[in-house]
Amino acid sequence: MTIEPIRSKKPSGADPRDRLILALYAELKAERATREALEEAIRNGVISAEVLSAIVSDPVPVVTSDDIAQIETALASDADISRRRVP
Repeated sequence: MTIEPIRSKKPSGADPRDRLILALYAELKAERATREALEEAIRNGVISAEVLSAIVSDPVPVVTSDDIAQIETALASDADISRRRVP
């Protein structure tokens, strides 16, 4: 299994929606890599039942309060732009 680094270029003045999409893509890619590594460890018998139990019982929240705040800001920005365009 090869894990490729995520290369992100931060364009100046990037749209908040574009940044959100890139962040969600990076998160999805990291979750897939983690799942693949876990599956490989299980197949090879190198992970104990106790470790699996700990992983399952302590999930990481998918969306944080910071993520929600950024989404709300982006949505509010979109609403402001839409209102300005309507004659």
